[in-house]
Amino acid sequence: MQKILNVKVLKVSLLLLALSTFVEAKNTNVLEVDHLSLASMMVYDGKFAKANAELEEARKMDKDLDMSKYYTIKGVIAMRQEKHNQAITYLKKAVKATKSKVYKAPAAEVEQRKHLFLLVLNLKVSKTQTVSFDGEKIRKEQLQRLYSHLSQESYKVKNYLATIKYLDLQGSSGRDQAAKYMLRADCYWKSGNKAASVSILTKGAQSFPKDQSLLKQKFYYFTELGLYQEAIKSAKSYMKRAKPNAKEYMALAQMLLSGGQRNEALKVLEETKLLFPKNAKVSMLLGHLYMKRGMEYTTANLFEQGSYYERKYVKEAAELHRRVGLIPHALYLNSQISDNTEKLKQKIAIYVGRQEYEKIIGLIDALKRYKMLDDDTIRYAVAYAYYMAKDYEEAEKQLKKITDNELFLKRRLLEKYRKMSRQ
Repeated sequence: MQKILNVKVLKVSLLLLALSTFVEAKNTNVLEVDHLSLASMMVYDGKFAKANAELEEARKMDKDLDMSKYYTIKGVIAMRQEKHNQAITYLKKAVKATKSKVYKAPAAEVEQRKHLFLLVLNLKVSKTQTVSFDGEKIRKEQLQRLYSHLSQESYKVKNYLATIKYLDLQGSSGRDQAAKYMLRADCYWKSGNKAASVSILTKGAQSFPKDQSLLKQKFYYFTELGLYQEAIKSAKSYMKRAKPNAKEYMALAQMLLSGGQRNEALKVLEETKLLFPKNAKVSMLLGHLYMKRGMEYTTANLFEQGSYYERKYVKEAAELHRRVGLIPHALYLNSQISDNTEKLKQKIAIYVGRQEYEKIIGLIDALKRYKMLDDDTIRYAVAYAYYMAKDYEEAEKQLKKITDNELFLKRRLLEKYRKMSRQ
């Protein structure tokens, strides 16, 4: 959005430069070429080399060249080419020239205007048209545009204090948008003046009470400073004004968690759960918090609630029910897992935990179908199941196919136990 705004400002500036040159052209019957206007239009079309050539031609041909416009166009070219330091140099020269420029009212009649661009654009000006001329007003407006460009370019070269200076020099136009308060705050923050950054956001929020972004940014700053109570106040103020979604509530909770404020995060998520009962991620995040408190039954319930709205959480819900010993329900949830490989892996873990080895053996065809026996961990579980079911011959067949070094040691151990059982 900021880039689009900047481009629009540049285009408006260029058009104003071109048009103002038309107005100030000499009233003569001789067809004359205005190189400054040509340069402006070429910049507008992105023809920077030709624009620079026209500017140099203007400097050669016109002893009374308008240096304010000359340096402004040079600065805009540098901006468009992303030569930021060069742009700043030219724009500063444009400011100096604009301050000393003598503004003259245009001639009352322009009937005989033979200016090249008036002919090209087919502009018509009424003989009787009268325009109130205010040179100082024009100077002020042109300086504001130059300061606006300077603030943008200074920010791009990370000269944050200069950015603030040029925003202030714009006067009321430097405070006419919430985004400009955000920019000031960002500059103060990056230059190390944290207090000024928060203060400017407060002023901005007062000037733009309907804008929520300022309060939101204030919350992030307070959180980064470790002022969590102030952060919570800012967050609540923001949420009263805005209509935050579940994602923003969760972001608040995550920020509190990162600052070690687990209880406050829990309160936020409990509130979020009430506001957005069908949001699966809220249930999962809240469940993980309860898990860290050792409340696994509550976690299992929350995970299952999350799985109602996003099926990808079914596996985690089933796993939590397995861990807390609610095996029948764990198997019920396991049956809803869409990925057959994951479903079988979890089912094996459930059966191993319950020492139901015959049921693991009963899965052998499905394991072969999905080529899961290529995984040595799965094959070892099958071998172990055969061993515990006292089918030593089949257990040995499975063990011989294991190549994993760590599982190989377990294989040797099982073989040793088998020999001992034969004696």
